[in-house]
Amino acid sequence: MLYICSVETIIMDNTNCVIYVGDCFTVEWYYEENGYSQAYEYFLTASDVQKRKFLILVKRIADFGKIFDMTKFRSEGDNIYAFKPHPDRYLSFFAAGKKIIVTNGFCKKTDKLPDSEKELALRYRNNYLNRHYGNNF
Repeated sequence: MLYICSVETIIMDNTNCVIYVGDCFTVEWYYEENGYSQAYEYFLTASDVQKRKFLILVKRIADFGKIFDMTKFRSEGDNIYAFKPHPDRYLSFFAAGKKIIVTNGFCKKTDKLPDSEKELALRYRNNYLNRHYGNNF
């Protein structure tokens, strides 16, 4: 079994939001101005097995720049992408500086991506871009 890191060592606050640094990308948790991260809080509630499934996908894309299996990572439209460690979903987007920002996580219960989850990811992306790049994105 592949262990990327101990799941107990994953910490997050508004000064340390990095999940993993690879050769191609740095993957980070999105956090709100108050330091809250919905994706990180969802991750904390997952079992160790589910955490490892997600971290394996994070490591793969960060190290190699792509996940070729569309059942594990794919575009959801509007420049939102989903890590798909069954049954969980972690929505994300690509940002400047070779970053992938993980915005929100949820347990998928239907075949279609819930509009509310995608809307949340879009809102978080816009907030992130405004905070980090101002109106220059």
